[in-house]
Amino acid sequence: MNKMNRIYTLFFLLMLTLSLSAQQDTKAKNILDKTVEKYNQSKGISVIFGGSQSGKLLLKGEKFQLTTQDVTTWFDGQTQWSYLIQNEEVNISTPTPEELRAINPYAWLSLYKQGFNYRYSGVKTREGKQGHEIVLTPQTKQDIQSITLLIGSDYEPIYIGILPTEGQMQEFIVHNYRTQLNLNDNAFRFDKSKYPNAEIIDMR
Repeated sequence: MNKMNRIYTLFFLLMLTLSLSAQQDTKAKNILDKTVEKYNQSKGISVIFGGSQSGKLLLKGEKFQLTTQDVTTWFDGQTQWSYLIQNEEVNISTPTPEELRAINPYAWLSLYKQGFNYRYSGVKTREGKQGHEIVLTPQTKQDIQSITLLIGSDYEPIYIGILPTEGQMQEFIVHNYRTQLNLNDNAFRFDKSKYPNAEIIDMR
């Protein structure tokens, strides 16, 4: 092979690689778009999960109620209440988007539109469930190194893995996912009458 042919061959391989990369990004974006669209249309959602911790998550738009063994957190779209079961203490705050993402794993779903690169990694299996794996990486340095999503063929999340820059992977594995629930907005606010002995600490 002469020098000119080698140049053409290298150029062809480079274009092929770039083309495949672009197709993967397009596929990842298409899956993410459909996942977020379905989530937004799902109205009230109930998720039972395991992984790094176990619990139940109720979702409705930006609102959520998260219940684990140690804490229950309510967020009504503006105010957050966190009830520490062991201390019988409620902290009230107005959380930042970063603080919300640290609590609600579903807040990561739409991040591909906000300063993240994303790539399609193929069909993978976790906990016996098969889905499309997409890896998100931040475009600028931050506390998160990567986010791994496994999305089912029905465009519902099966797995969310968050790898911090420092520390261990935080895994969120969906065991049960129900949609179209008629959830009252009161489900996303702290009800003092149910916790009469709780000490309330307003941090706003």
